[in-house]
Amino acid sequence: MKRFMALLGMLVLGALAFAAEGNGASGSSNGIVAVGVGLAIGLSALGTGWAQSRIGAAAVGAVAEKPSMFGTGLIFLLLPETLVIFGFLLAFLMLGKI
Repeated sequence: MKRFMALLGMLVLGALAFAAEGNGASGSSNGIVAVGVGLAIGLSALGTGWAQSRIGAAAVGAVAEKPSMFGTGLIFLLLPETLVIFGFLLAFLMLGKI
């Protein structure tokens, strides 16, 4: 996990350095905003996938023991999807700045 986080950090810093190399102030600003849009969507989707994997496993176990828990498990499985919706909303707000 530490290797993955280090690689992710290097990729993010590399993308920011690449985006900052623009022609003038407007070029670098647009590049950094574009990287921010990608990070907003990508990291929110990554977090949602990680949360749903844990919640899904627990929900399947709970439904196997007590079938009446299906609705509760489904609701808890759908809750992390709001993270992606917020990521898309933030991305559209940032795209308005380009």
